[in-house]
Amino acid sequence: MAQHLNRTPEKALTAQAVKNATGPGKYFDGHGLYLRVDANGSRFWVQRIIIRGKRSELGLGSPSLVSLAEARAVALENRKLARAGGDPLQARREALAVLTFEEAARKVHELHKPTWRSPKHAQDFITSLENYAFPKLARLKVTDVNTADVLAVLSPIWTEKAETARRVRQRIGTVLKWAIAQGWRQDNPAENIAQALPKTAKRQAHRKALPYADVAGCLETVKASGAGQATKLAIEFLVLTATRSGEVREAVWDEIDLTAKVWEIPAARMKMKRPHRVPLSLRALEILADARALGDGTGFAFPGTKQGRPLSDMTLSKLVKELGFAADIHGFRTSFRTWAQERTNYPREVAEAALAHLTGDSVERAYARSDVFEKRRKMMEAWAAFVAQERNQVIVLTV
Repeated sequence: MAQHLNRTPEKALTAQAVKNATGPGKYFDGHGLYLRVDANGSRFWVQRIIIRGKRSELGLGSPSLVSLAEARAVALENRKLARAGGDPLQARREALAVLTFEEAARKVHELHKPTWRSPKHAQDFITSLENYAFPKLARLKVTDVNTADVLAVLSPIWTEKAETARRVRQRIGTVLKWAIAQGWRQDNPAENIAQALPKTAKRQAHRKALPYADVAGCLETVKASGAGQATKLAIEFLVLTATRSGEVREAVWDEIDLTAKVWEIPAARMKMKRPHRVPLSLRALEILADARALGDGTGFAFPGTKQGRPLSDMTLSKLVKELGFAADIHGFRTSFRTWAQERTNYPREVAEAALAHLTGDSVERAYARSDVFEKRRKMMEAWAAFVAQERNQVIVLTV
C-alpha cells in the first residue's frame, strides 16, 4: 500500500519492498523520496523538494537502474544543496551539459538534413529560426524555454506573416521534441499555446499562373533574354514536362533514357514520395540535347553557376518576373492543367497523372494501377505543339 509523505520516517522502504511494489501508487521513503508506480507498470524514483521557496519534483531514474541506496544518496545531496540555497535542478542540467536552444536547433538541423526533399528545404528550416526564434531563444537552455518565450517569438508575426509564423512554431516544436527525447524536458511549449494565439483566417495560397495562351510568348521572351543557357533550357523543359522546379533543377542524366524518351524521377525527389515517369516530347529531347553541351561533370542536366550545384529556384522565378510576366514557376503546371481541361478531351485522370497527382479513392487506386503512360505521351506531345505553335484547335485524344 502506498504510504503518506508526512508520516514517513527516514528510510521507510527496503530493497525487498521496492522490488515488491508493483501496484499503482506512491511509496514514500525519506527526504521527500518516493517510488512512483504508474498504471502501465512504469516505475520511477521521484523526490519532492523545496528549491528556493518553490516546491518541485525531481526525477531520479528507474529502480531498475538506480538502487534504493543510490536514490537515497542523491536525494540527501539534493536536500543539502537546496537547504544551502542552491538549485539541484540547475546543477543537474549543468552536469548533463544541456544545450542552448540555438545549439539544439543546429544539432537537429544537421540530424534532419539528409531527410529533407532538397537543400532549399533544409536551409529554410535553419534560416527561419535564425531570423525569428534565435533573437529571443538562442541563449536559453533548451530546458528553460517556456510558453511565454514561444509566444514572444510568434506574437509579432502571427497575423502579419501567418504562414511563416506557422512554420516557425512547427520548427521550434521539432527542436523541443528532440529535447524531450534527450530526457531534458517533458513538455513542448510550442504545442501548448494554441489558445493563447489569435485565430487567423486560413487563406488558400494559389500560385500565380499565366493563361495557357500566353505561355508560348513567355518562352519566346525567355529564349531571347540574356539569361544563362542552362536557365533558359530548364524553364522550357519545366513547362513542357509540367513538372516542379526542384524536380527539373535537380534532374540528373542517370534518370533520363533518351532512347526510350522517358525521364524517371525517383520517389525521394517527388513531393508524394512516389516514383514518376515523364514522357519526353520531341522538343523536350531537343532541349536535353542542347543541355548535354553544358555538362560540367556533376551529372546535373541543368547545372548551376556554382560547380557541383544545381540551378537555384530563385534563378528561375526571378527571370520570369524580371521579364514582365506575373507568374510563379510552379504556376506553369496550372497553365498546362487548364489547357488540358479546356482545349483537349483527354480524361481527367490522364492530366492528373501528368502532374503526379493521385485521383479517385483508395479502392479505385488499388485496382487502377496504370500510370496511363502512352496516353500521357500523346498529351505531352500535343502540349509541346500547342506551346510552339499557339494552336487554336481543340486537341482530340486518339487511341
